[in-house]
Amino acid sequence: MTIKRMDNVLIVVEDLDAVVAFFVELGMEAEGRMPVEGRWVDRVIGIDGSRQEVAMLRTPDGHGRIELAKFHTPKAIGGGPRDAPVNTPGIRRVMFAVDDIDETVARLRAHGGELVGEVVRYEDVYRLCYLRGPEGIVVGLAEELT
Repeated sequence: MTIKRMDNVLIVVEDLDAVVAFFVELGMEAEGRMPVEGRWVDRVIGIDGSRQEVAMLRTPDGHGRIELAKFHTPKAIGGGPRDAPVNTPGIRRVMFAVDDIDETVARLRAHGGELVGEVVRYEDVYRLCYLRGPEGIVVGLAEELT
């Protein structure tokens, strides 16, 4: 048996409003936001007494989702420097296909986005870049060349 799909990627954040605004500006659509707590979630995540607020965002095509969670209890534990380089072990970035990379970078700068390196061309296929957003979250952007 194979998997059916990738449902979502979870990112734990401290400033839920800022991170939601960043991803909405990128073009993701907010599906909902709600508190999550109770014995069922404690059992799933293995942390007793957890209380969090969760926001779910989806890509415009409806196939990809990012779940953002702000833990109220227990407080989130720092996982290392927020500006860790992309060769640091762990999940380093989430990649998105965009229509216009320059326009997308310009819009995201207003929400704290900063280029990690530069916008580069990969052969005659893509223009690519990595952008660090709020809380050090790195997104990759890929503009397909025609």
